[in-house]
Amino acid sequence: MLHLQFIDIAKKFGGKLAIHDFSTGKKLTYKKALIASLLLSRIFSKKEKGFTGIMIPTSAGCILTKIGVLMSGRIPVMINYSTGAEQNAKYAQQKCDFKTIITSKALLEKIECPYVEGMVYIEDIMDSISTLQKLRAALVAALPAALIKKLVCQGSTEDTAVVLFTSGSEKDPKAVQLTHKNLLSNISAVRPIFNFDSEDIFLCVLPYFHVFGLTVTMWLPLCHGMKMLTYANPLDYRKICSIIRQHSATFLVGTPSFLWGYLRKSQKGDFDSLRIIMAGADKCPDSLRDGFKNKHGITIYEGYGATECSPVISANSPEYDRPGSVGRPIPGLQVRIENYETGEESGVREDGRILVKGDSVMKGYFNDFEQTSLHIRRGWYDTGDMGNLDEDGYLWHVGRLKRFVKIGGEMVSLVKIEDVLEKLLPEDAHCCIIEIPDATKGAKIVAVVTADLEEKTILKQMAKQLPAIALPKIFLLWETLPKMGSGKIDFRSISEMAREQLTRNTAS
Repeated sequence: MLHLQFIDIAKKFGGKLAIHDFSTGKKLTYKKALIASLLLSRIFSKKEKGFTGIMIPTSAGCILTKIGVLMSGRIPVMINYSTGAEQNAKYAQQKCDFKTIITSKALLEKIECPYVEGMVYIEDIMDSISTLQKLRAALVAALPAALIKKLVCQGSTEDTAVVLFTSGSEKDPKAVQLTHKNLLSNISAVRPIFNFDSEDIFLCVLPYFHVFGLTVTMWLPLCHGMKMLTYANPLDYRKICSIIRQHSATFLVGTPSFLWGYLRKSQKGDFDSLRIIMAGADKCPDSLRDGFKNKHGITIYEGYGATECSPVISANSPEYDRPGSVGRPIPGLQVRIENYETGEESGVREDGRILVKGDSVMKGYFNDFEQTSLHIRRGWYDTGDMGNLDEDGYLWHVGRLKRFVKIGGEMVSLVKIEDVLEKLLPEDAHCCIIEIPDATKGAKIVAVVTADLEEKTILKQMAKQLPAIALPKIFLLWETLPKMGSGKIDFRSISEMAREQLTRNTAS
């Protein structure tokens, strides 16, 4: 159990700094973090049983709340506050049938989110704690680990440890149930790949409503006695570079869009302490890799994962790195490439559906047997992604199956078109390739770009690398590309906005 492992770690590393929260300025040792978690656990045990929503930014408060909820025997439901917080809160309550959401008054004010029935403010909870309660928690925390564990929820590793929602970048979010076993097995597999130990210092800026942030920048460091540097705003690029430099962070993980921001705002020497930079959630462009190498002499290691897999499926590492691939599958996980039409296993370097099997694969989608049975067949989880395995066992991700379009009987990868176009764009410009249904031809490829281009020249250059059927028929110039709170490109919003724009253009 994650919270039981935390108790062991907190007792072992008692006086060591566990969390330095740069949003609030608070510093907590492992001993203080244990006391605070026990305090919150007693308070949460008086709330309704079952699910408890958490909608708090990346901070000491969010970490302690998460541990406290688990200690009380409740199941945390992490709610995305970055876009549509009110709607997401109500959606989570309705989907999982619960009422209580632990949130922050300061957060709601900042994002202008109205109060939703059932919300409880963490600030009010902390203000209401009496001296007697603090003393009782301190006395309990002073007990041997074995006794403390008997005073909190025991449970089983097969119990649900968290409910997370899929990004909803393509359709309505699904409620993913991850067990303690799922998360612990993923953490155990990742640790030796990067030789993590208690001396590592993790920069924690990814949101904890996203599995990438929750597993890799919360539970992984917590379960190994590492120091965590938390900051609630991953878009404050200059501040983050400053934190890394001044506090000697050794590990940075982020989406490519966040890493671009850190690269542009960084100065020589800012990243000298970093041992590992890990990119995930979206494809890492060669230009980003080159940028970090040229400016800082640092290698970005690309990985691949899915919410349903807790999340890491594969990763490059200092020992095994093949740029462009998403690395080798982590120990304990099997990866199978299956022909998307026949269901037969694909050969070496033959593209097909990426299927995954192992202890990191989710329990299932909550209250959604149909979607669970569609995605998990004979123990294999169908990621919905396309890729191939090379002769050395490296996994190459070539895009979502939904990001392939059939034109003239051929399967065309929208991701491949993006890769080609991206290399032809000016510096700091971005693109997204989408498919727009066409009544006569079945599909029309549209390029949304953030730089004004000479289209004929660009198309001639693209034609050297792509067949004619894969060339964009329309270019749309936008100031920015919509993103999810995790930093991933929001394909759903882009497709909807592009369709609306093209409909208006046709009408006029």
